[in-house]
Parts: sequence; structure tokens; C-alpha cells
Amino acid sequence: MKKFAVVLIVLAVVLAVGAGTVIPRYNRLVELENNIEARWAQVENQLQRRADLIPNLVSTVQGYASHEQEIFTEVAAARSRLLGANTPEASMEANQGLDSALGRLLAISEAYPDLKADTSFIRLQDELAGTENRIAVERMRYNDSVEVWNRSIRQFPTVLLAGMMGAEARSYFQAASGAAEVPQVQF
Repeated sequence: MKKFAVVLIVLAVVLAVGAGTVIPRYNRLVELENNIEARWAQVENQLQRRADLIPNLVSTVQGYASHEQEIFTEVAAARSRLLGANTPEASMEANQGLDSALGRLLAISEAYPDLKADTSFIRLQDELAGTENRIAVERMRYNDSVEVWNRSIRQFPTVLLAGMMGAEARSYFQAASGAAEVPQVQF
């Protein structure tokens, strides 16, 4: 009977220590995952804000450069792909296409001095620049959250719990390849 009591006490201590280790780690993983989702929601908010500005920008440029129909179609298609994206990865890919199309749209404005002086266009350009800055900030915050998550699920002993939870590494939101390049427009 005495051995049985000792075994029960040892078992209770092991379970208490195990629970004291597992429960906080589990809660931390849940917190980190929720943080990533919240950060991604902020990225989506800013992407939506930019997508909402685009029709006004296109309309303003179209008034001056109506013969540039190809770029207007490309911007509209890229915007639709972004709005229709269902996952962060799909949104990131669609965003790269929209970045490229917007770059070409804004480059067109260089050939139209009247457009560059239009107050509506200037205001929209400023709004778009402010939104791009917000996107960059939210993208950085999202990537910071992803970095903490990815590091956490790979550290021992959390890696064991993460494996049982089915936790997987998340993708970073990276700038589009060639984003530093200035678009070339031929007239």
C-alpha cells in the first residue's frame, strides 16, 4: 500500500509538471497564431483601402489618357485578383501583380503634364502613397509575427506540441521581385 501511494504521488508530480509545461506552451502557440491572424487582417484592411482607391485613380488617368486602354484593363484585372484572393499566399501573389500594374499606370502620368497638375490626381496619388506606407508597416508587423511563430514552433520542446497540433510554418509577405525597378513605358 505504501509503494502504491508513492507511485501515485510520483505520478501526480510528473503529471503536474507536465501540465505546468504543456499548458503554457499551448496557450503561447494559440496566442501567437491569433496574433498572426490579427496582423494579416490589418494587411488585408490596407490592401482593401488601396483597392478602393484604384477605380478613382484609373478614372482620373483615363480622362487624360483614354487611348491607354491596355493598362486600365490590366489594373482592373489585377485588382479583381487581389479582391478575390482567399489565402494570404494568394493575396501576396495578387498584390505583386497589382503593384506592377499600378507602377505602369503611374508611369503613364509622366507623359501627361496636365494630368500631373490635376488636383484630383495629385490627391489620389498622395492617398495611394499613404496607403502604400500603411501596407509596408502592416506587412512588417505581419512578418514579425510570422518570424516569432516560425521560431517558436521549431524550438524544443514546443516543437513536440506544435507537431501534435499540426502547426506549420507560415509564409512571409515579401516584396515583389523587381519591386525596386522603375517601370518602363514606351510611347
